[in-house]
Amino acid sequence: MDRYAVIGHPVSHSKSPFIHTLFARQTFQQMTYEALDLPEDRFVEGINVLFANGLRGCNVTVPFKQEAYHYAQQLTERAKLAQAVNTLKVTDDGIILGDNTDGAGLLADLKLEFGGLENQKILLVGAGGAARGVLGPLLKANPAQVVICNRTPAKAKALADQFSDYGHVDYSLIEALDESFDLIINATSASLSGHALALPDALIHHKICCYDMMYMSGLTPFNQWAKNLGARQVLDGVGMLVSQAAESFAIWRGLRPGTRSVINELRRNLRT
Repeated sequence: MDRYAVIGHPVSHSKSPFIHTLFARQTFQQMTYEALDLPEDRFVEGINVLFANGLRGCNVTVPFKQEAYHYAQQLTERAKLAQAVNTLKVTDDGIILGDNTDGAGLLADLKLEFGGLENQKILLVGAGGAARGVLGPLLKANPAQVVICNRTPAKAKALADQFSDYGHVDYSLIEALDESFDLIINATSASLSGHALALPDALIHHKICCYDMMYMSGLTPFNQWAKNLGARQVLDGVGMLVSQAAESFAIWRGLRPGTRSVINELRRNLRT
């Protein structure tokens, strides 16, 4: 039976084993999937042992995505662009392939829940690894513009400059933002600590959609803020989590599982 895992530190909270167990059941795959915690300073040593003992592939989460990027022997174009890897696979010829499915997961969920991004004006909040992982795929979806804002403006500018060849991307000071956006994506981890973002209330209007890449059992603080101000739609990262997992599953197993039923099951699981 083929063995897969999610690697992180900490990782016991991960919903990936729940998700991939449902995918395997749905597609009749003979495989196991578990959460494995590696010490922060022993990623390479630990992953070498796992692959030597027959691990066929793994997801990689905080804090190892950049280490996985350097560990992989071959990289997909989207992994190179993100400069981070969340999926490793042992190919048929024994090469360790590194990929990044975060952007594909976000776009799949947005397509399902929001619609196409073509000609939309998008505000991306945050300039860290999560933002970097989705910016390339967002720009490839042909929005009218992506504007990046961050508590540290220099980081937003650096990210915009790096991706300037891939589409219309700019940066802005938070205090200069206005109500012209169709979609706001929160790529920060503020919601996990229960903090709302210091964004202008004027951003929110009755046509806007707000998407938090984080998730919890109820509304995230970001989505609660947007809903209170009258946003048309608020979405969290559950759909993105399941969709990026489906992309990883397809890389490993060569077939793509359905996501809708798994998203519903995960939401029920989060409420219990």
